[in-house]
Amino acid sequence: MIPLKDYNPTSRRAWVTLGIIIACAAIYFLVQPSGQQVLVQQKDNSGAELKFTFAHAAIPCELVRGRPLTADEVDATLSSGDTNHCDVEPPTQEVFPNKNIYLAVLYSMFLHGSILHLAGNMLFLWIFGNNIEDRAGSIRYLIFYLAAGLAATATFVALDPHGTVPMIGASGAIAGVMGAYLVLFPNVRIRSLIFLGFIVFFRDLQAKWLLVFWFVLQFFTSPSSGVAWTAHVGGFVFGAIIGLIWRMTTKPHLRPSPRPAF
Repeated sequence: MIPLKDYNPTSRRAWVTLGIIIACAAIYFLVQPSGQQVLVQQKDNSGAELKFTFAHAAIPCELVRGRPLTADEVDATLSSGDTNHCDVEPPTQEVFPNKNIYLAVLYSMFLHGSILHLAGNMLFLWIFGNNIEDRAGSIRYLIFYLAAGLAATATFVALDPHGTVPMIGASGAIAGVMGAYLVLFPNVRIRSLIFLGFIVFFRDLQAKWLLVFWFVLQFFTSPSSGVAWTAHVGGFVFGAIIGLIWRMTTKPHLRPSPRPAF
C-alpha cells in the first residue's frame, strides 16, 4: 500500500516539513555523486557514491568503537560480504581518519540511496509530516523529527552493534512522524494505492489500518533487502510514545474533514 494523500487539513504552512524535503532533494542532486550523475548524465560513478557513503554516513561499528572504519573492515564488508567485521583493536589504518562519526548520524538522515528511495521517503514525510508539524508547532516538530531519527539510529546500533554497513535515509525519522500520526489522527482517511498481485486499485483507509499494517510489515522484511527495518521500528515506537504524551497534555485543534464522495 502506498499513501497518496490524507483528508486532514492544516491551519498553517508546514515550513519545516517543506524545508526537510528541499534539503534532502538538494543534498541528493547537488552533493551525492549518484544524484549529480542524474543531473549531468555522467558515466557510472558507483565507486564515488560508495566512497561518499562510507565517508559521511553513520555506521554502527564506528559508533560503538568510537572511531572510523579501518581498511580491513571496509575491505571485509565490500569484498567478503562480512557486514559484522568490527575489530576490537584495529590492525590497520582508518580509511577516513577525519570523519566525525557522531555528526554522521545527523548527515545520514539527509542521504538517500536512489531517486526512488528519496521520492518514497519524501512522499511519506509530506503526507504525515505536515499535520504533525501543525499540531506540534514548527520548533517542537523539528526537535521531534531529529530526535526520532536519533532513536531510530540508536535502535539499529543496539541490535547490530558490530555492523559495518552505512545507514542512510530519512525513513527512521519519518517512521517517528508516522508513529505520532497513528496516535494523534488514527481515524483520518488516507487515499491509498493498493497492490494485490496484478490488481491495482485506489481506496480510502483509516490511518490506523494503513500505519499498523506498515509497522507489522517491517518484521517481515527480508534480511537481504538492505532495509534497516529495526531503525523503522525504533523510530515508529518513539514517535508513538511522544504522540501519546502530546495527546494527553494538549488539546487537539484540528478535526479531520469528512470523507469526500467519489
